[in-house]
Amino acid sequence: MKTPFKNIQVQLRLNRWVVLSVVIASGLVTVVALILMAKIHREALDNAFIINGNGNVIPLVWADQKQNMEVEALAHLEQFHRWFYGVDAGSYERNMERALWLGNATVAEVYQQKKANGFYNRLLQYSLVQKVERIDSKIAVQQDSMTFRTRIIIEINRGSVTDVYELVTTGRLIPVERNFPHNPHGLLITDFFENSLRKIKGYETTEK
Repeated sequence: MKTPFKNIQVQLRLNRWVVLSVVIASGLVTVVALILMAKIHREALDNAFIINGNGNVIPLVWADQKQNMEVEALAHLEQFHRWFYGVDAGSYERNMERALWLGNATVAEVYQQKKANGFYNRLLQYSLVQKVERIDSKIAVQQDSMTFRTRIIIEINRGSVTDVYELVTTGRLIPVERNFPHNPHGLLITDFFENSLRKIKGYETTEK
């Protein structure tokens, strides 16, 4: 004859096995998870870091992104300086429109200053041709931007006379949204400044 006490015992015994099964299953899951985490961590330590030129350990993904960023920055500066300084009577307006997409108000200020000084009027009046012969840029990557220093060799053809100048510009590059085709590299030139301009005598325009 079954009594309520025996029914309670059976129920308690069943509950005990259920709880014990849950605890064991949880323990197994935890052990497996810890093993997988340890494996992933070990693989990350082995494969996800490199040593840079200064001996610092840096994440490989970040290093790849940094390298790509530097390549794009150099390409951005190359394109900007060729558009901004490689001008003639027939192309300067189109080149200026393209160049202004790559910089902020500081670039526009330099353009307006040149315009106020009559540079583009002389370009039209005397059919001058200003050609960029060489561009050398150096960049320094910081946390949220890059600084640059660019040396440009410019050849100005005045018909029978050709003068060569060295121009040095500086500024910063900040990331922005890519805008195809106006700003494909997603960078914007800020704090743009023309540091120095000097005439070079005896410069060979075929120099590389």
